Amino acid sequence: MTTLPTDAAVVTPPATTQARPTKKPRPAGTTAWYVTALFICSVMIVPLLWMITIGLKSRTAVFDIPPKLLPHEFTWSNFIKGPEVIHFPRLLLNSTIITALSVVGGVMTAMMAGYALARLRFPGRKLWFYLFVGSMLLPGVVGLIPLFQLYKSIGWYDSWLPLIVPAFLGGNPLFIFLARQYFLAIPYSIDEAAKIDGAGHFRIFTQVMLPLTRPAWITMSILAFQASWNDFLNPLVYLYSSDKWPLSVGMASFISPFAGKTPDWSYYMATNLLYMLPPLIVFFAAQRYFIQGLGALGSTNQK
Repeated sequence: MTTLPTDAAVVTPPATTQARPTKKPRPAGTTAWYVTALFICSVMIVPLLWMITIGLKSRTAVFDIPPKLLPHEFTWSNFIKGPEVIHFPRLLLNSTIITALSVVGGVMTAMMAGYALARLRFPGRKLWFYLFVGSMLLPGVVGLIPLFQLYKSIGWYDSWLPLIVPAFLGGNPLFIFLARQYFLAIPYSIDEAAKIDGAGHFRIFTQVMLPLTRPAWITMSILAFQASWNDFLNPLVYLYSSDKWPLSVGMASFISPFAGKTPDWSYYMATNLLYMLPPLIVFFAAQRYFIQGLGALGSTNQK
């Protein structure tokens, strides 16, 4: 009887190679979702394309029947004559000053209030936060008449102060809420380490917290810029002199029936495209931080 050697190697069968999974056909639900998304995008893009088309047409070609999407002749002079009619440079300067000061004041005070509500311990901290959040439920038109009477009584009517000063007083509760949520997500050990090194609250806020919350205040800056740039009601109520109007009111006066003549729609659309450029440039330049700022709200912990 033959015996196998004790040190014989055990032969293992070769491992079978796994077949690659076949690509499953795309379900009908995904295809329907893409079709719906393309339809929604087209609904939003077509008015913009039509605005560009009218801005490039002549005054008579605007009223062609049937309307044509592409003009026969591109009238580039509309982008020069339109801003001249509306005094675009002066209105642009007014809007830039009002918007810049509103953004700086609104973001700065919101970050300070958010830091105080999230990192400082004082009586009534939660009560103040609930008041800020509760004020978001009130529409802005509720206080329009009382604020108008107040600003008129202190001599602020027909000036930029009602459009700028409220931003420096924490005028946007949404920004305070956003800043508080970001500060709550930062560990308190960072504050303790900074205090051990001798830093006070002002130094911690400016040199430690602001760099860590960059997506938050960039998001606020974008939202504040768009809100102030497109604000029409407040400048219309508080500003009487046309030389103090921002672009939002100036563009509306371009097609106002009180102007005494039929508006030139080619000039208006060409100028309106120039009016839309600054918000688009700001948004696309800081789009990455804007998405980070809004997306991080769901990951913060309440403390």
